[in-house]
Amino acid sequence: MSRNKKQKKLVIGYIFTAKKIGREEKLFLKLAKKKNIEIVMINLFKRIDEENFENKIRKCDLIYNNTAEDFVIESLKTVEELGKKVIDTSQLYYYTEDKWMFYLKCREHNIPTLETILLSHNLNIARAELKQFGQWPVVLKRIYGTMGEFVEKADNMAEAIMIMKKFQTMDCDKLPVIAQEFVQSSSYRVTIIDKKIVQTALKQSKNWKCTGVFGKKFDKFRIDKNLKKTLTKIINFIKINVCGVDLLKKDGKWLVLEVNTNPALDFIEEEYEHLVDLVLTFLKKYHRLHMAKPKTAQSI
Repeated sequence: MSRNKKQKKLVIGYIFTAKKIGREEKLFLKLAKKKNIEIVMINLFKRIDEENFENKIRKCDLIYNNTAEDFVIESLKTVEELGKKVIDTSQLYYYTEDKWMFYLKCREHNIPTLETILLSHNLNIARAELKQFGQWPVVLKRIYGTMGEFVEKADNMAEAIMIMKKFQTMDCDKLPVIAQEFVQSSSYRVTIIDKKIVQTALKQSKNWKCTGVFGKKFDKFRIDKNLKKTLTKIINFIKINVCGVDLLKKDGKWLVLEVNTNPALDFIEEEYEHLVDLVLTFLKKYHRLHMAKPKTAQSI
């Protein structure tokens, strides 16, 4: 009988955007080595010519996107066009990451969330829509955004119109804007990897924004029976393999705010390395179950 061949090393393309390799990239490289995984770093912050980019992609078995920057989406679609699987797919950005679409999905699945309306780009019509909505203060958000970008609170109509004008000036894509009721609450983050709840993080801040970079203190919190039921529903319909779910509390009851691909893994320092390890474990499992070629019978 022929000897078993040495197991082929899994090659994962790691997409990120930074001036240089940071702490998280170094963690992925260190832990990947222990798992017999080769990481190919693909930094889209720097200029990469098309041929070099495609050569790197073709070398990989699987691509892991670890950036939520809007400009990366076209690169992800390029990767998919080259026949490579991206975790998570670009399609999720256009649907699940869309804050209006996520609101509609929550409503469809009876998941408690913030009262929300989609505003017209026409400011006169938007004024009438906000008047009918009747929620003050109100939070205005572009349908896509990360780290609190394009998210502002308006206490009255004049402020709301001023914010919308500012968004239209700043946003070259002229993306739609939603209005949500304002709830004074800490922000609760649940991190999910491979359909499993792996971390909770209570984010508190003196600023009304508690999410993302605005959070200054992170503690763990307990998931009660009602929240577990809600999270199970979300896991079943979002189809995101590595994500963060943001929640608020209103009158002691849970409200789902939004879901994010490419979640931050560094909220709780002592769990940081463990979460990176879980991501790598999932990627290896995903490749084995969904992408590895079936073995042919060996001659005897």
